[in-house]
This record gives sequence, structure tokens and C-alpha cells, in this order.
Amino acid sequence: MPQLGFGVWQVPDDQAEVAVSQALAAGYRSIDTAAVYGNEEGTGRALATSGLPREELFVTTKLWNTDQGYDTALAAFDTSLAKLGLDYVDLYLIHWPAPAHDLYVESWKALEKILADGRARAIGVSNFKPPHLRRLLDETEIVPALNQIELHPNFQQEESRALHRELGILTEAYSPLGSGKGLLDAPELRRIADKHGRTPAQVVLRWHLQLGNVVIPKSVTPSRITENFDVFGFSLDDEDLAAVAALDTPHRIGTDPDKANWR
Repeated sequence: MPQLGFGVWQVPDDQAEVAVSQALAAGYRSIDTAAVYGNEEGTGRALATSGLPREELFVTTKLWNTDQGYDTALAAFDTSLAKLGLDYVDLYLIHWPAPAHDLYVESWKALEKILADGRARAIGVSNFKPPHLRRLLDETEIVPALNQIELHPNFQQEESRALHRELGILTEAYSPLGSGKGLLDAPELRRIADKHGRTPAQVVLRWHLQLGNVVIPKSVTPSRITENFDVFGFSLDDEDLAAVAALDTPHRIGTDPDKANWR
């Protein structure tokens, strides 16, 4: 799985086709979508018209809360695969644990079958907190390959990352740039950016990569799509990494997974 990918959250279907095409042209090979985003068809059209061999692409999509449960998860996967126009996905995730509905264990068993049937090359979860992960490990057979969680310098999730390291689960960061909530205006990030002749966004993405996170920045602006991919020509030093680590707070931007029980 490429460590740097492209996300299409909140991108309308017609715009997703354009944005994914631009991302692929810029060099991205990992694309992250979800059933609830409503843009699997546009994403699939971009993949189909890219001219790139399927084996060079890494495609992720996700199971939404309304489709949790064993049989409904299997049917939802079929729908996503058809919308994407693919024979398989590289990674299929449970989007949220939705603990109030208590279906994520049964959903995971459906994902295990999808994996066994070869229709997903890997399976994982999103927004799972340590108690959710430990329950999966207690009640099912396969350890998730990856957990996609809100993660950025203002919310660094050390407890989850430590558990992921212990269990051999990849950490994938969504909202990696802080979702436009002021992170990129931090003076320390501007100082580091000026030091390296880069932008604050590039500094944050580089920080993710050096921590070992998989990261999926999202943009529909061509110049930013290209800028976000141009993060391999420099490195942050120990002083830089310490300065970014000091930006951590206990505050999420998004919803606490224990409360995300939308149906």
C-alpha cells in the first residue's frame, strides 16, 4: 500500500472523477473512497479512464453504518464493487464501529469472508478505538490490516498508535492537515516550512510519513493536489519533529467514535 494516498471525502461524484484523474496524473496510486461519500461511481470512472494497469492502483472503500451486519455487509460490498467497476478492492474497511448498534463483530465476519473469497486483498477498520479493536481480536479470527483514524498534529492519538504498533496494524490518518481548522496557521509549522523552503501542509504530511502513518490528504484544487504529493524531497530533523509533537492536544475535530451511531 502506498504510504501517501488521495482521499475524496465530501467530493461530489462528478467532481470526484476529475479530482481522482488529476491525482493519478500527479503520481498518486492509492485512492480512498467510501459508500457514504456517494462518489464511488465517479472514482471508478477515473480509474477506468486513467490508462493505468489495475495492479498499479490501490483502491479503498468502506462499509457504512446502515449496512452493518453479516448479510447486509456482503450485499453492500457487492454494490460498492459494482459502482467502482472493479473485480476486487485492495482494502475494505468498516467505516465506524457504531457501538450502539452492536453489529461491528458480525460485519467483521463478513469482511473475513470477502477476504477469503479474494474480492478484497486486505480488510481493516476506521474510527475504531482500542476497546473496539480488542473486542474484534477476542471474538474474530483476523487482525485488521489497518485502522483509519482522525490524526493530525493537534490530535496525535498516541494510545491508538501504540496499540496498532503492538498488534501489527497500520495507522492511516484522515483529516491529516486538520480540516482547515487553523492547524496550518501555527507559527511553529510556518517556521519549519520556511526553514525547508516548503509549505506548512507539506511539513505536516512529511511529519506523518516520518512517523510511519499512511496518509490521505484531500483536495479538489489541482495545484494543492500536486503540492501535497511533493513531500519526498526533504526530511524533518529531530528538532522539527519535537516542535510538531508539542502541538498535540486532546481535542478531536470530528465525532467521537463512541457517539457516531448514525443510521
